[in-house]
Order: sequence, then C-alpha cells, then structure tokens
Amino acid sequence: MSETVLIALGGNLGDVEKTFLRAVAHLSSDLFDVRVSPVYRTAPHFDKPGCRAQDVPMYLNAVMVGQTYWPPDALLERLQAVERANGRRRGELCAPRSLDLDLLLYGDVILDTPSLTLPHPRMHLRNFVLRPAADVAPNILHPVLGQTIAQLLASCRDDMTCEKLTDL
Repeated sequence: MSETVLIALGGNLGDVEKTFLRAVAHLSSDLFDVRVSPVYRTAPHFDKPGCRAQDVPMYLNAVMVGQTYWPPDALLERLQAVERANGRRRGELCAPRSLDLDLLLYGDVILDTPSLTLPHPRMHLRNFVLRPAADVAPNILHPVLGQTIAQLLASCRDDMTCEKLTDL
C-alpha cells in the first residue's frame, strides 16, 4: 500500500530552481502523483538546536507531495543520495547548501530514531515549510498535532516573510 509523503526542498547555493527541478526528476522513480508547490524566497532560519546565526544568502523553498511504496528509512536514504548527486555536502549546521530535502510527513507514521524523526519536529513552527505545503497539501493532517497543514499555517507564529517567486 502506498503512503502519502510531504518533502521540503530548500537551498541557497547555485541555481537553486534548476537544482529543485533536477531533484524532482530524480525522485520521479520513487514517487507518483507528485505535486510541487511554487518556489518561495525566505531569509535564513536559525531555529535548529546547535545552529548559530551567520551571514548566508537567502533561501529558496518549495514542498512536494506524492505517493510512495518506499519505507521511511529507505526513502530518507534516497533523499540523501539525491542531495549528494546535486552537490550537497554535510558539515556545519545551518550552513549554506545547494539542496536540502527534508522528509516532513510519511502518512500517519510517528517515528523517532537517531536518523529520522517523523513528523519533522519543527515543521509546524516554520512559515517557509507551511506556506508552500499549504499550496499542495492543505488538508493533510499532522499525525501528532491533529491539525491540517492549513490550520498549522494559520496558527504559526513564525514571522519570517515568504515571498512567492515562481512555479516549478
């Protein structure tokens, strides 16, 4: 049985929109019934534990929703392989990056392992995730908070501006 997944795309190095298009193409063999949000520009966000504020370029963000048969851990490995294929190098937290793919939701799965937490632990706190997610999946329910993406966006206290740029 397939599961609905929500994946965030982010980046701020190189031609990010082209990188997003390549990432979506790479994932087309792993997902079906895919919809991709418009691209938004946002300021860097330093809410992750261990991050330090630094001078980095603006980010572009989008969200894709689709169906998959891959289990969560295998899908995460696939997302990380796509990141590497598009120039992502892991290192310093919150550093500039060519591509960041975050598995936000995987059906109604609730999981907390050293390598993967589902749902994404900070997605409900971030306009740069919720705004594009609401464009493609406003009625998906957060399995822990019991609210839809649209409801989470309406109640989000994040005041970071998300400027809608283009459709992918």
